[in-house]
Amino acid sequence: MSTTRQIVCGHCGRINRLPAERAPQDARCGACHQPMFTGRPIEVDETGFDRHVASSDIPVLVDVWAPWCGPCRAMAPMFERAAQQLEPGVRLLKLNSDNAPALSSRLHISGIPTLLLMRGGREIARQSGAMDARSIVAWTEANLTRT
Repeated sequence: MSTTRQIVCGHCGRINRLPAERAPQDARCGACHQPMFTGRPIEVDETGFDRHVASSDIPVLVDVWAPWCGPCRAMAPMFERAAQQLEPGVRLLKLNSDNAPALSSRLHISGIPTLLLMRGGREIARQSGAMDARSIVAWTEANLTRT
């Protein structure tokens, strides 16, 4: 009997079960048939955030940002580059704090941009301030090996 991993589709939000031995970068959603991974972060609202964090068996890296924030806008292309390197081992999400104030409060976001690394439904690391792509990847990998 093979083991499976649950991964949430970034297009339709359906939970997919992938055999552990199957390469996730080639996987397509069983519901919408879109690629499960595109090498790009996924914009989420509160519902999408909760679904990815609670239902995915892979770690989730969240960029909490706002459109009026200069450092957030400067970091956006860096986060995109990091997605190309970290997927499919990590799901990257972008959460606009202006559109999700209750979630930002629940997450205790006091400054942006803030990166949250989540695994198994819980936060395992947090970093505030803009970072370049290499630093985002290094920080993520370092924190995944510690826990």
